[in-house]
Amino acid sequence: MYYYSLNEYLQKTFGEKVYKIALDGGMTCPNRDGTLGTRGCIFCSAGGSGEFAASRSLSVTDQLWQAKQRIIRKTDCKRFIAYFQPFTNTYADTDYLRRIFYEAIAPDDIVALSVATRPDCLPDEALDLLCELNKIKPVWIELGLQTIRKRSAEYIRRGYPLEVYDNASIALRSRGINVITHIILGLPGESRDDMLKSVSYAGERSDGIKLQLLHVLKGTDLYEDYKAGLFEVLSLEQYVDLLCDCIEALPPGTVIHRLTGDGDKRLLAAPMWSGDKKHVLNTINKALRERDVIQGSQYKKL
Repeated sequence: MYYYSLNEYLQKTFGEKVYKIALDGGMTCPNRDGTLGTRGCIFCSAGGSGEFAASRSLSVTDQLWQAKQRIIRKTDCKRFIAYFQPFTNTYADTDYLRRIFYEAIAPDDIVALSVATRPDCLPDEALDLLCELNKIKPVWIELGLQTIRKRSAEYIRRGYPLEVYDNASIALRSRGINVITHIILGLPGESRDDMLKSVSYAGERSDGIKLQLLHVLKGTDLYEDYKAGLFEVLSLEQYVDLLCDCIEALPPGTVIHRLTGDGDKRLLAAPMWSGDKKHVLNTINKALRERDVIQGSQYKKL
């Protein structure tokens, strides 16, 4: 069996190694500003899952420059993706979005724009802007679906029904914009079958997928439930075995943008094994080899 990794996709598309630069566009979220709620999703940290992004006090240009300097000191990478990561990055006035997105793609060494957002924050004017930008450089929209199980969606306070995601995916892809869907593996109360159904569902409606291990971060409501003993997190062995099944559940050609993810070690409460990223990735790669899963854009087993 083959899986289509992000690294392979980037090499095929741009002909060389490409790095993502996490940017902070200074936005918030309807799940935090009182529109839908004030506490955010149950797993989301105060930083809106953007602990690795640059400071929002800097301009987009300065954020890009600082990040490039850090990357260049470690690698010979010459091309980058501008990635608006924290909170909901289409949750603002369209004129503001136009300004910061155009600023982000202006440098010649920026080859694509990636925007993390919610499917319920894509009004027609935002879609039109993204379509406009996509004619200049590729635009990827990351949608935080997390699960298709209704009970789980309510527990994590996602704040929108499944059909909103469906409609957003259709609207984006009909405009030629790549959709990348986030799925969390290990949500409380979910069975293996629940998780595989979410992965398969997202794969059928997306160009790429991010498979994210559930992290319990201090300061979140999920942390309080964890401390109270209301659920257990996955072991490394459970996660890796599940991950292999998830890859098998994806349609051919789905680009896998993430196999696990890692939380901010200053906030991480569980699972602690996830803090050793090198060991986790080595364990995943070993399991993939043992299950005869190799990197490639086509499936050997259908």
